Amino acid sequence: MKVLVVNAGSSSLKYQIFDTTNMNVIAKGLCDRIGIDGSEIRLTTDSASIKKQVPIANHSEAMKLLVEILTTGEGKVIDSMAEIGAIGHRIVHGGTHFSKSALLTDEVYEKLVQCGELAPLHTPAHLQGIAACKEVMPSTPQVVVFDTAFHQTIPQHAYMYPIPYQMYKDYAIRRYGFHGTSHLYVSSIMCDILGKVEGTKIVTCHLGNGSSIAAVKDGKSVDTSMGFTPLAGVEMGTRCGDIDPAVVTFIMEKEGISADKIVDFLNKKCGFLGVSELSSDLREIFAEIENDGPKAEQCKLAVDLLSYQIKKYIGAYSAAMGGLDAVVFTAGIGENNPDIREIACTNMEYLGIKIDKAVNDKIDLSKGPVRISTVDSRTAVYVIPTNEELIIARDTRDIVAG
Repeated sequence: MKVLVVNAGSSSLKYQIFDTTNMNVIAKGLCDRIGIDGSEIRLTTDSASIKKQVPIANHSEAMKLLVEILTTGEGKVIDSMAEIGAIGHRIVHGGTHFSKSALLTDEVYEKLVQCGELAPLHTPAHLQGIAACKEVMPSTPQVVVFDTAFHQTIPQHAYMYPIPYQMYKDYAIRRYGFHGTSHLYVSSIMCDILGKVEGTKIVTCHLGNGSSIAAVKDGKSVDTSMGFTPLAGVEMGTRCGDIDPAVVTFIMEKEGISADKIVDFLNKKCGFLGVSELSSDLREIFAEIENDGPKAEQCKLAVDLLSYQIKKYIGAYSAAMGGLDAVVFTAGIGENNPDIREIACTNMEYLGIKIDKAVNDKIDLSKGPVRISTVDSRTAVYVIPTNEELIIARDTRDIVAG
């Protein structure tokens, strides 16, 4: 079976096609800047790399262009979309409705719509992606795979907020957690490395422009840093992470910011960008530090903030799980920034963590996971490349196959 994996954003549509007989990627790409000037479509296959600037008015148009580029010309990898046996969608928020992936039905769709108010920045784009796929491939089954599903095993004392209980019942206000497919993937790989699932205590650090940390015990999520929304937890590219709630109303009053604009501010103007006053990209922040630029001191502060927060979460989650067997770093920063990994794991010998600096500085992930902790480190520390799309493709295949 060939599975099309779709990740629809407000102005983008990422895609991959998997051959599920061997889980090889046949093609992958992106429709970018949908509804914005300068829109383009990209495609990468074993034999071609294509990038075309073309008007893309909406997600429906993006899907039609996707069909064209996959079935004709130099990027052709299939004869027609009839070869696609199923479509798997990455969905950010499943609320309390979904603890696992699901075949898209009218009932499931209605529950997705209900989750809209919990993820207003993401759900409309997901629904547009689903609608676009249905328009182009009306008879192809669609499966929805949720970022929140893996974290549905978190116990109530870890997901509840100390607010009036009636508000939890009325509005479903609780910790949901995100990046679930990534945490599931890398923790399962780590369990394979440890040779067991039961009895394992792992902290997984998904670090990128959006970052979250999870405590995974016996292969199940028992706590995670993101909360009711993906805004909570550690410092991120443009998101603030955890702050005193009173800071929000204080800023609103001082700056004259409305409720809708404060959400945008906390999501898009804070984090690395806000602290450094330079960039949301950690590569640019490190370059400023190395070059001793005018913002070097603030950039170093941004790095120190994240490293310290990672360290705190590792310590807190080891306490919550009653021990620690392994720490995993993954995603854009986790896989590619040795400095963050080293700083976050410095002075952690009390937890049995010792980093092999020589290995950490020059890892090669082309052959899979790399251990960056020393031989005598009681706690294993690994860098494991994440593969959320693979999880989505597997779930889609399994659900459609029945």
